Amino acid sequence: MTGRVAPGTVGEVMIPVRGGVEAFYAHPVDPRDEIGVGTIVVVVEYHPPRTVYVAAAFGG
Repeated sequence: MTGRVAPGTVGEVMIPVRGGVEAFYAHPVDPRDEIGVGTIVVVVEYHPPRTVYVAAAFGG
C-alpha cells in the first residue's frame, strides 16, 4: 500500500504489470477495514481501468 485505505476513503496500491509497476485506486474488500501504508495486500477483485479491492495479505 502506498496510500492508506480506510472506511470512506480511497487508497493507492502499486502493482507489478507487464514488467513495470503501476498505481491503482484501492478499496478494502471489507468496508470496515483500515489498511496502512506499507502493508502487503492481496488483490481480490479488479474493476477496469484502475480500481482494485484488496485485503491484507497476513491478516493486518
